[in-house]
Amino acid sequence: MLETNITKMFGIEHPIIGAPMGPFYTTKLAVAISEAGGLGVLSHTNLLGRSSEKELKKNMEYVVEHTDKPFGFNIRTSRMQPDAPHLCRVIPKFIMGDQRLREQCTYIITSAGSPKTLQSSRSYKKLKESTEVKNFHVAPALWLAKKCIDSGVDGLVVTGTEGGGHQSYEKISTLVLLQQVTEKFPDIPLVACGGFATGASLAAALSLGADAIAMGSRFIATHESEFHENYKDIIPEADAVDTELVTGVFGPIRLWKNEYSKNHGLVSDKQEKLAAEHQMTVEMLMEDQKHYEMTYDGDIQHGAVLLGQSIGIIEKLEKVNSIINNVVGDAERIIKELPDLVKK
Repeated sequence: MLETNITKMFGIEHPIIGAPMGPFYTTKLAVAISEAGGLGVLSHTNLLGRSSEKELKKNMEYVVEHTDKPFGFNIRTSRMQPDAPHLCRVIPKFIMGDQRLREQCTYIITSAGSPKTLQSSRSYKKLKESTEVKNFHVAPALWLAKKCIDSGVDGLVVTGTEGGGHQSYEKISTLVLLQQVTEKFPDIPLVACGGFATGASLAAALSLGADAIAMGSRFIATHESEFHENYKDIIPEADAVDTELVTGVFGPIRLWKNEYSKNHGLVSDKQEKLAAEHQMTVEMLMEDQKHYEMTYDGDIQHGAVLLGQSIGIIEKLEKVNSIINNVVGDAERIIKELPDLVKK
């Protein structure tokens, strides 16, 4: 049994968390992860023109109907995510009105923007006062980690450039970034994300000061995930070099190489991205959103396929509980063997 600050904080058995993977659904996947002793996470979902508020509420109700274990959810707080302030107001109220949600929904992960969008919400402040909920924010760079801590977050998700989905302009690896953050902020609870799929990587993260790992691509390649079978089937045959960084709505984004990614360059810095945003119309945003919906429907050549470099070490689709048990078991074995390396 691996006991860390994170397992104690959330009352979970294993230091493994599901990475949020919006705009795709991770509802059944979240249940499976929580049931297996990890912490399942609902993604910020607004596919097919659906209301993100209605979808998140519905997904939360599904989770508490199918497990009594802790879980969390994600809100992307980017300036390009217009529904974020509304979700930060209404979802805490929704949680307050349901006893099961108050007890089980213990983790809010904000990302792709500022944690202050949630921190400044009066309904979140009330929720925080009356429950054990914690807010972690994704920090893909050291400077952002400091800003998050100064804003009052309860913990950080330190995400390196190996990970799938949205990334930072700095392109710092998880290995280096995790060391930077633990050296500067040794007391903040940390979740390491980006490149994790094995017990060896969990053992490495814990030895570097993390309290848990979050996995995305590894959990996509499971029988329980809602991702299209075409999406899942990419992973066992893929190599680590089969992904690339391109320009996404929120900044750099790591995608599987296909026809869609070939047509997206990579902006060099935040200033260039801001300039591009000023030229972006609602129609252009909707057109880009269609490519995520294509992926959801199984078009993996013309859709936006979010995957990290860890696909190079994932060999097959598995059940969630098998993955978690194997990752934890291997990590425990490695950690127990490490003292033998110290000369007596």
